Amino acid sequence: MRTTVPGRPAGPKKRKLSKKKRAMYRRRRIVAALIVLVGLALIGTCVYSLGRGIGAINTLIHHDDIYAISRDAVPTPKKVSSVKDCTAKDVSLELSSKSQSVGVGGSLDFTATIVYEGSGSCLIDGSDAGRVLTITSGNDTIYRSDLCAADSRMLLMAKGDKDARTLTWNTDANGSLAECTDEDTWARVNAGTYVAQLSLKDHPKVTSDKVVFTVE
Repeated sequence: MRTTVPGRPAGPKKRKLSKKKRAMYRRRRIVAALIVLVGLALIGTCVYSLGRGIGAINTLIHHDDIYAISRDAVPTPKKVSSVKDCTAKDVSLELSSKSQSVGVGGSLDFTATIVYEGSGSCLIDGSDAGRVLTITSGNDTIYRSDLCAADSRMLLMAKGDKDARTLTWNTDANGSLAECTDEDTWARVNAGTYVAQLSLKDHPKVTSDKVVFTVE
């Protein structure tokens, strides 16, 4: 029997839920909570993706400016070498021929040698354009090995070093040409006596002994 307190109205009777309904309400609350969590996760993902998209667009827009700044900020490295170039006092030249004569239209091999006579070490261009073979007849220059450009061949020379290289002359003439042309178009020399000598492009006064030979 329900009792009442004097002076207070009697409240409604609280309904007692069955176990089945309590379980149903509990499942509803869990589902509602999951829906809220999924919604928050989707919102967070959208915000993150939007932020990355804006950042990517901004990077593309300012890519050229950023590249220009970075390019200007990094100076071009300078090539620094502590090895000096060889001077006329550091080297001497030697020249010899495989034969004292060659037939018209044939070829003659010369051995061109750079001998280091300095102290310490130095650099010198030992290419066909740096170590020049010149062939003359009387006062006329018949052939020069440096008429056509050649890749540099830098040699690090130290005390006691020698560098020998074979230079081949095809009994042709380019001494009258002002610029390099196809060697097949060069004229063949006539029979006679010729003189070969080696010199340095950067130091013309450094020369080898003369080698006299004949074209027959």
